[in-house]
Amino acid sequence: MKPANSSTNMNPGASATMPLPPARSWAMPIMALLLLLLVAASFATLPLQWSAFFTVDALRSMGEFLAGFAPPELSTPFLVKTGWATLETLSMSVLGTLLAVAAGMLLALPAAGRFGRAPRALVRVLLNALRSVPELVWASILLIAAGLGPFAGTLALAAHTSGVLGRLFADALENTAPLPEQSLRTNGAAPMAAFFYATLPQALPQMLSYTLYRWENNIRAAAILGVVGAGGLGQMLKYHLSLFQMRPAATVILGMLLLVAVVDALSFALRRALTR
Repeated sequence: MKPANSSTNMNPGASATMPLPPARSWAMPIMALLLLLLVAASFATLPLQWSAFFTVDALRSMGEFLAGFAPPELSTPFLVKTGWATLETLSMSVLGTLLAVAAGMLLALPAAGRFGRAPRALVRVLLNALRSVPELVWASILLIAAGLGPFAGTLALAAHTSGVLGRLFADALENTAPLPEQSLRTNGAAPMAAFFYATLPQALPQMLSYTLYRWENNIRAAAILGVVGAGGLGQMLKYHLSLFQMRPAATVILGMLLLVAVVDALSFALRRALTR
């Protein structure tokens, strides 16, 4: 009997259906090279005087400046005043974040393409404009209309965060699976009912995580907005530093650190609870 030839037993179309090895992509190496060139150009163009920063005179001046903060001001009236400013900063961050969640959700629906391509492009331009302006600039603008105090700071946080959350919410809605909503609408469900029962539950955990993360950022931003007169701990810090009252300024800084630490821990616990 003639021995079987392996070449005659092979399927003639097998070689045609075998996947070809993926072609080498040069996009990532080129991007990495461009990034390295950007970093090198940044170091070359910026006047970074590291030697002057670590001189003996610079270290002595820094030590004398930091020594002026010790010990912090711990008198009862000043601690009460700092506590009220801490609550004011916390209130600014909470209210600003809540307003941003409401506005971001309303803007996310057209930005996710649920009303057509033209509204999607227009609203995304608006979201880009809102988040491209920093909170300090928004506060400086709104102080003219709202006056000094936490109201302008709250509106500044809400304006900037609306642009950020609106974009993140829109991306989360676009990344959801469309089949559940399409199935409900095929079976006669109204468009809004299908959205609330099928699409929104898919994106809601991610949207809540984004909200908590932005709340953490808004705590830090609210503590800084007082520099331009938006109230809270930042306004106290600017006042005492401008008068070179280092001990009260140290107490205000400790209040900022404590507030940020508490909010970070609370946000982390909430995220852990949501992901279980």
